[in-house]
Amino acid sequence: MEGKSKDLSALEIDRIIEMAWEDRTPFDAIENQFGVNEKEVIQIMKREMTLKNWKKWRERVQNRATKHQAKRNSETDRFKSNAQRIITGNRISKR
Repeated sequence: MEGKSKDLSALEIDRIIEMAWEDRTPFDAIENQFGVNEKEVIQIMKREMTLKNWKKWRERVQNRATKHQAKRNSETDRFKSNAQRIITGNRISKR
């Protein structure tokens, strides 16, 4: 993970954290966009957040169907974040 996190810019790490907080954004979407799997997202979150907030986040996402593509209900529509509008070609435009 250390080698991979060095390749991520601060802007990319911020976006990963933002996507991880979103209830409807599955870990698969983060992996597709940034090449960071669920375990690596957890490590990033733990490293970047306070312990209290990290514990809140972990409690919230553990076994949450919307965060795990395989557990998702087929009726769950795709959710698009407001920030998603400015992302093109897996690159984040200036905000």
